[in-house]
Amino acid sequence: MSFFGLGSGANAPVNPQKLAAAEAELDMVTDLFNRLVSSCHAKCIPPKYGEGELNKGESVCIDRCVSKYFEVNQKIGEHMAKLGGQGGAMGAMGGM
Repeated sequence: MSFFGLGSGANAPVNPQKLAAAEAELDMVTDLFNRLVSSCHAKCIPPKYGEGELNKGESVCIDRCVSKYFEVNQKIGEHMAKLGGQGGAMGAMGGM
């Protein structure tokens, strides 16, 4: 199995559009992860560390924070997709 058409043994050209889309998606996922870590760390971990490992309260806080972060992210994505769909429908109706 090849990754972006690489490593298949054949000299197949790489589709620049697919590569750009994959790079953009990787950038978005990396940004999401960095914002998630920053937000949940600031909320759940005190500035002065008392011990090297997370205590139970910090661990539960981080678990809930991550869960809520992804839930909100998903709801926003669904809402934006709905708005995008309405915009497309409005554009199609306006062209009549």
